[in-house]
Amino acid sequence: MSEPSDLLLSYLNPEFLKSPPARPLRILAEYLEPAERLREERVRDTIVFFGSARSIASEDAARRRAELIAEIERAGAATPETEAARARAEAAVRLSRYYNDAVELARRVTEWSMSLTHNRHFIICSGGSGGMMEAANRGAALAGGKSIGLHIDLSTEERVNEYVSPELTFMFHYFFMRKFWFVYPAKALVVFPGGFGTMDELFEVLTLIQTKRPRKTMPVVLFGAEFWDEVLSFDALVQWGVVSPGDLDLFLRTDSVDEAFNYLTTRLEELYPSPEKLDEVKLT
Repeated sequence: MSEPSDLLLSYLNPEFLKSPPARPLRILAEYLEPAERLREERVRDTIVFFGSARSIASEDAARRRAELIAEIERAGAATPETEAARARAEAAVRLSRYYNDAVELARRVTEWSMSLTHNRHFIICSGGSGGMMEAANRGAALAGGKSIGLHIDLSTEERVNEYVSPELTFMFHYFFMRKFWFVYPAKALVVFPGGFGTMDELFEVLTLIQTKRPRKTMPVVLFGAEFWDEVLSFDALVQWGVVSPGDLDLFLRTDSVDEAFNYLTTRLEELYPSPEKLDEVKLT
């Protein structure tokens, strides 16, 4: 017979906690632990940035393209493989402008948020990995602000970028719990060019807004009009009758950091006015 001191409490048994029967406990942990940490850090309002993990800064993309071209020239002859590599390098340069724009927008939004005199602050939140996610966290760091990284345990996204605030770095196993924490505290959403994951996140949030779940107004910016107009035909959705014309008013398409910044800050100040502005409204 085992001695009591040799027995593990169920909630301390790692083999049980990893087992299929304990899945509800793991799901609950991915709700309760982030909730407690965000409460301790007094975070209740976020501005979420979505976008490709494959994007890099303009200077890095230009350097890699130059190195590739020099390598091809040294080889003396182009091949199908080198031409494919050149095309990828050109695409990386084209995409990289949005990385720089994400840094700048996140920086300006963070500076604006930190300037607010009341206790409502809007924290930049990203998926915590590289690319556009890194750009968002980087912009917040440049402004001297904190930012959140909701990382997912995937072999393709192994690292958390260096700009996420350590105390606001989270690791998730379940995609749906990660998505919950993207949406629940979010007060605005900025979506940069991205692939399947970005599209999934964008359309899930648009569906929630369209169906009024959650019951809050959430400004949405689709940054990179050229990309979005080429990749998705929103007007065609209206023409086919599968969405209403008014549904296209759920988001702003823009290529301008200034326009995106002004739209976000104006809408958020309207939706979450300071106590001083509320007093002004009462007086008038």
